[in-house]
Amino acid sequence: MKATIAVIGGDGIGPEIVGAAQKVMAAVAAKQGFDLEFKPCLAGGAALDVFGVPLPQETIDTCRAADAVLLGAVGDP
Repeated sequence: MKATIAVIGGDGIGPEIVGAAQKVMAAVAAKQGFDLEFKPCLAGGAALDVFGVPLPQETIDTCRAADAVLLGAVGDP
């Protein structure tokens, strides 16, 4: 089985926490015999810096196409 996870690291400590969560999820998936594909997305202040909007359509589309969404802290530090 393979699952696609949209990953929004967010701002502040969000990326650090989400990175650790991804490692845990990958370890559990490997032990249980399934694959995870992580697709990074931007939202909040990080998206504002790159796209000029806090929730770009690209992020919405990626999240809708994914099996799940892993969301970190979002805001503007």
